[in-house]
Amino acid sequence: MITKIIKLKKENDSILKELGEELKNGKLIVFPTETVYGIGANSLNKDAVSNIFKAKGRSSDNPLIVHISSIDMLKDIVQEIGDIEKKLIQAFWPGPLTIIMKKKDIIPDNVSSGLNTIGVRMPNNNVARKLIEYANVPIAAPSANKSGKPSGTLIEDIRQELDGKVHYIIDTGNSDIGIESTVVRVTDGKVRVLRPGKITLEQIKEKIGAVEVDEYVLKPYKSGEKVLSPGVKYKHYAPEAQCILVYSKDNKKLIDKVNELSAENSKVLVLGSTNNLDKYNSKYKLDIGNTLEEIAHNIFKRLRQVDEYDANLVIIEGVENKGLGLAIMNRLIRACGYRYIEV
Repeated sequence: MITKIIKLKKENDSILKELGEELKNGKLIVFPTETVYGIGANSLNKDAVSNIFKAKGRSSDNPLIVHISSIDMLKDIVQEIGDIEKKLIQAFWPGPLTIIMKKKDIIPDNVSSGLNTIGVRMPNNNVARKLIEYANVPIAAPSANKSGKPSGTLIEDIRQELDGKVHYIIDTGNSDIGIESTVVRVTDGKVRVLRPGKITLEQIKEKIGAVEVDEYVLKPYKSGEKVLSPGVKYKHYAPEAQCILVYSKDNKKLIDKVNELSAENSKVLVLGSTNNLDKYNSKYKLDIGNTLEEIAHNIFKRLRQVDEYDANLVIIEGVENKGLGLAIMNRLIRACGYRYIEV
């Protein structure tokens, strides 16, 4: 398969119309969203969806998110839109929020990994929505990367991993947000956050009211347990090197612990915040930013750079589990294989 790179500075109707037709007819297309890039296929075409799993090396029991461009498209694929789901849609769509709902039979079982539910979102990206609109079918799309690796936010990384495995890559530059969407499900009148993202627990609580965080957001799934959300079960975001996540509310304790671990190991790489970086004794360091928004935007890019250093240990500075920090910690703790120290 030859992968064609299509560079777009903004939405181009004639090009997106052609690509929409290609996607509808079963081709795989990497496309931008406001969160990360996705590998898209016609979600109504079972064979096209199967090719996503092959391209990524993704396990078949890891469901995909379905992307739509209109509420009419949503009504075609889910059984019912409840009152709380309607409030979530009104508050956060288009945007980085995925809502789990009961699917109609029109959606093949391989999209949902055999579950009777699917995650659906309407991306806040004009190129993505135009592509879906012209395809006139909902697009099933996980993040554009090999399974287990950091999600695709830079075209160079995506091309390196997926060249020859997809038909087209639409290049619009770096992703805006840098981490995937928040995934929620409404149960017993409450919104449950299954995967945190840019839309925070606090924002949902402000708009909707009752909200809770799933127990598996910061701990691994038990063996054999069925997942309720895409992208939460398997090792993810992980470099080849051994990583450990360190956090403390006391910044001095945090720095001391990182330096202690650095002294105990040879060839250590530290991923730290801008303000702390010069306080770490390790020879090798990568700046992840200062604000939560900067860290969210940079983290996958930095995780992809880690293995260039051939480090024996990678120490990653954590953040507080509040607001966008919960999403960052969810990604980092999984990248570290749940090796976590709080001091």
